[in-house]
Amino acid sequence: MSSNILQTIVDKRKQDIASLGYEFGFDIPEKRTRKIHPFVQSKGVILEVKRASPSKGLIAPNLDSGATALAYSRAGARAISCLTETHYFKGTLQDLMKVCAAVDAFEKETGLTGPAVLRKDFLLDENEVEVAFRSGADAVLLIARILDKQTLLKMAQKAASLGISVLLEVRSDDDLQKLEYVMSRVEHQYILCGVNSRDLRDFTIDLLTPARMLKKIKQIAPDARVTFESGILSPSSAGFAASMGFNAILLGEAAARNPQIAKEYVTAFEKTPVDMRGDSWVRFAIRPELSDGPSKRPLVKICGITNLSDAVFASECGADFLGFILFNKSRRNTNASFIQKCKAELEKKFGDKRPALVAVVADNDSDEYDQAIKLACSGTVDFIQLHGIRVCKEFIKNPDLNKLPHYCAVNIKTAGDLEDFEYLNSIGEPRILIDAISETAVGGTGIQVDADLVKKVSEKHKLWIAGGITADNVNSIIKNYNPELIDVSSSVESEPGIKNVEKLKCFFDILSADCK
Repeated sequence: MSSNILQTIVDKRKQDIASLGYEFGFDIPEKRTRKIHPFVQSKGVILEVKRASPSKGLIAPNLDSGATALAYSRAGARAISCLTETHYFKGTLQDLMKVCAAVDAFEKETGLTGPAVLRKDFLLDENEVEVAFRSGADAVLLIARILDKQTLLKMAQKAASLGISVLLEVRSDDDLQKLEYVMSRVEHQYILCGVNSRDLRDFTIDLLTPARMLKKIKQIAPDARVTFESGILSPSSAGFAASMGFNAILLGEAAARNPQIAKEYVTAFEKTPVDMRGDSWVRFAIRPELSDGPSKRPLVKICGITNLSDAVFASECGADFLGFILFNKSRRNTNASFIQKCKAELEKKFGDKRPALVAVVADNDSDEYDQAIKLACSGTVDFIQLHGIRVCKEFIKNPDLNKLPHYCAVNIKTAGDLEDFEYLNSIGEPRILIDAISETAVGGTGIQVDADLVKKVSEKHKLWIAGGITADNVNSIIKNYNPELIDVSSSVESEPGIKNVEKLKCFFDILSADCK
């Protein structure tokens, strides 16, 4: 398999079209025989008919496309996506026609309006749009990354002239320029924007990629409807996408593996409103520091702040996050009153350029935990850091707490501990901090996470890392693992809770010099 899977798929498609034609050897009606269904005009879920993928291999090899589409219709899908790519996804145009027939049968049986049908494929020109239309599709996927803007426009215009819609997928700033070009020339009722959390070049997933693009798309067209594509592995992660303000989600693998629980995803997405948690992650995702570039350095969290002068100096040095421990067994424990005082001073001095404030908790049954919740509810802190898998699970299972801005921190010592990380990611936690395990303390131990385990996390996820990061090793950590955020505490202290001005300055000087 090529390292650029997307290009491999496109190359094979061109070969197939050259040898088989645009109908790929199937008997496609000369004229469309079914009515056109509006494509996701209101909030809802797109469920996918999918047998396989390049990243997962076989997912549901014995899937019956018609029966699955009928189940999705009954589950309340707003639309059904049908893969028609053969080599890697094991779909065909015959599947598309069977899905359309199943939707029509559902309508006849129930008297209800069925879901729209999307042809999902790596379409390359207007002829493919025409074939999709004749096959019964109500919409087609157009991937901006593989199409130049003129071809993209022609295909979108062709779809609109036929009365069907496009799901126009974007993932980069270059894609956004193409989107703007098309949206200025095609009626918006025919365009549903989509952002794929999965990078189609290597199939890695970042749940915040759609969030990063959401606001940019809205700047292009305030009335744009936007879909969160891929990476949804549980009803709770569907709710997370809804909490950020997306109009739709496209659910692939999870639905195909378990079509019987599709209704749970539909309900979770449709019933979850925009909340503080979703809004906080959208604001995080659009931070300019996260954009790629030659001078990019990781975000820095200085943790264990216990006095105002340290908070101010760390902010002046360039800290992006300040961590305040609310855990009575920690030597760096502080209180809500101090955090409120810090915020007031930092806003006075730095305005909206102040670091994000994080309340760090490690015990669900404590006054400090309750303080952190109140600080998050009032907006005094920007995030709660939930330290330890038990604390995370207890917090997340409470729907009133889960809507508060938070992230999880897990202690990693063995490969088995990575299961906690993957579990949290599967339920919609977009960023998870990894830290070393200590028998005597929670955080601020100076102990490093095993290098092999750090590597495993960094290969699949955006890396947030704590534990033993110093001025001496920070450059090698950046070089080896490319972290998005590093969390520093004891290495910049004179004693627990008291930061050392010279150590802080040295750390940031080394960090900045290396990244330049």
